[in-house]
Amino acid sequence: MDAKDILGLPKNSLPIPQEKKSRPPKDSQRKPDGISREVYALTGGLAPLMPAIDSSQLKKQPPKDEKITWQWLPFTNSARKDTLQLYHWVRVVNGVPPTGDYSFAKYNKSVDIVKYTDEEYEKYLNDPGWTKEETDQLFDLCQRFDLRFIVIADRFSSSRTVEELKDRYYSVCRAIVVARAPALGDISGNPLVKEPYNVSQEIERKRALSMVLSQTKHQERKDAEVLAEAKRITESRMAAKVAEESELPVPSNAGPESAERASFPGDTVSPSSNVQLPSATIASSALTADNASTLASLRMLRVYLRTYALDQMVQAASSSAGLRTIKRVEQTLQELGVNLKPRVPTKSVCAEHLELRKEILTLLNLQKQLQYKEAEGSSFRDCSYADTPSTPKDRTFVPDMSFGGERVGKRDQKRKAPGRLSEAPSSPAQSKRPRKLKASDL
Repeated sequence: MDAKDILGLPKNSLPIPQEKKSRPPKDSQRKPDGISREVYALTGGLAPLMPAIDSSQLKKQPPKDEKITWQWLPFTNSARKDTLQLYHWVRVVNGVPPTGDYSFAKYNKSVDIVKYTDEEYEKYLNDPGWTKEETDQLFDLCQRFDLRFIVIADRFSSSRTVEELKDRYYSVCRAIVVARAPALGDISGNPLVKEPYNVSQEIERKRALSMVLSQTKHQERKDAEVLAEAKRITESRMAAKVAEESELPVPSNAGPESAERASFPGDTVSPSSNVQLPSATIASSALTADNASTLASLRMLRVYLRTYALDQMVQAASSSAGLRTIKRVEQTLQELGVNLKPRVPTKSVCAEHLELRKEILTLLNLQKQLQYKEAEGSSFRDCSYADTPSTPKDRTFVPDMSFGGERVGKRDQKRKAPGRLSEAPSSPAQSKRPRKLKASDL
């Protein structure tokens, strides 16, 4: 039994030809100059993590007049307080070893610890919970271990917590700084005075942190659900509040002019300009709606610049006006010597600037309506009386002599209006249309 018997294939069947998969062509990348083939094969052409040296510097030969050697020489470190002497390899040029301090000594940073005298301690630093020996030991350990209070608490003689050691150290430093300062204004920016150490807040912070770190997965999941529900409730309340504020009535600073224009549209729009009637009647309501929506959108931002809010309110107030009217408003502001944007955009200044823009816009609208009225009055004065229909002279007046009776000749005495059809036919037969003739009628 062979493989063909297992697969159920006839023995004389030919093998199925397999299609050769075409391999994608490899991107041929040329090895850059200055890099060996082995290094390029290891990196695979990827950029190094550290900045590489320029390829032009790799084959640069040193000057011929310099003789460079490497020597095993001793050195001293200024960061150390002892006299330990170590050795390292040093690049020596023309037999002259380099001079100066150890190159890594500049990274040794130490904390400046405040020092106090016995007189200052007796005058400013007395504390019933601390003795002078404990305070001296605390400052010695802070100087030795660079304010690593975990190590200081482990090395301290008495059983003091880390928070107590921090509180004592920072309170002493703050008292010394305040006592040595000539005026309190000179040290107002000092971190020890500006942000004093709060021991109760530090204890509460660590307690809350330990509670969070000791929670189980189930408790963390429940806390996340509670926070998500609280966020959802806050967003729904905020949306409801914004919706209620957007439905408020017209504010008091909208001015009586807008209310008068909304109540009496016929007084501000001429009958001849009936095309502008809808825009004039809806202007006040649109302005109020724009102001309400702008205020609602600003309240959603929570934090915004007052100049941005002023720009939004100006756009909302000028939304019903045309581009030419807006330019006339800005021109009027320039004629009055008022800046287009307040230099000191306080709340009161922005409110007065917005109110001034509204008054100028109202003035321009009134001037436009005045021009319409004057044009309409002049057109009425120029009209002649000959154009109007005259009363017919053959009209006679017949008094009604009977009480409660019909007037005599009421239809006959009625005046015909110009361009009106003749009176209705007297009989229904006359009002009918003529019948079409049929073939049998001929």
